Amino acid sequence: MPDGILQIPPQQILFLDIETVPGFPSYEAMTGEWKNFWNQKAASLLRYHEGETEISLYPRAGIYAEFGKIICIGCGLLQNKENDFSLTLKCYAGDDEKSLLLSFTEMLNRWTGGDNKNKFLCAHNGKEFDFPYLCRRMLIQGIPVPDILNITGKKSWEVQHLDTMEMWKFGDYKNFTSLGLLSLALGIPTPKDDMDGSMVYKMYWEEKNLKRISTYCLKDVVALTQVFLRLTHRPLIKAENISIVENE
Repeated sequence: MPDGILQIPPQQILFLDIETVPGFPSYEAMTGEWKNFWNQKAASLLRYHEGETEISLYPRAGIYAEFGKIICIGCGLLQNKENDFSLTLKCYAGDDEKSLLLSFTEMLNRWTGGDNKNKFLCAHNGKEFDFPYLCRRMLIQGIPVPDILNITGKKSWEVQHLDTMEMWKFGDYKNFTSLGLLSLALGIPTPKDDMDGSMVYKMYWEEKNLKRISTYCLKDVVALTQVFLRLTHRPLIKAENISIVENE
């Protein structure tokens, strides 16, 4: 991986993970032109999903920013603790996406302090999913995209985004490696001990269990942070050095 990544102090990185769901609770609940546009989208997907239908594919709609919404953003920051790292976690979660994104944006702007040169964002597959999804949903909700997230008009070396999946690939772009698999391969406790991403749709729209989703999201942030530390040859965080800041 680029030497530059190894030189970044981990304390200057915000580790994050988002959870998303379709904007409507079901295919039948879609209104207006939404159903027509989803049918068009699903038609292109059905070529790769034999035996599925527009209806059965709908739970996957949450991965597309046009059809989905963000219900949870998990964040983590590292601090030095007597030559060991400690990790502080915070979760922004709720049914009101605009309110959630505003709270996250305010935190992001406070953290960067208007100077992004020495601050970075890190997510697993973040360059393909988390970062662009956040930007798109902010635009849809009428929220200015914070400079550290926005790559428009920036040169590649000006973008402060790190991606553990990209770091693991070492230039190989042929396949996808999940955070759970990478954690297992690196000897890090898997975050998928309670649920996985395929369960978020049902957990949100049917079981109304946002708290469990939030817990799952923060476990992913812990795994993401540990993976980054392993990939950069640093010691892992001890369980007793992980804490959660409750929402005010």
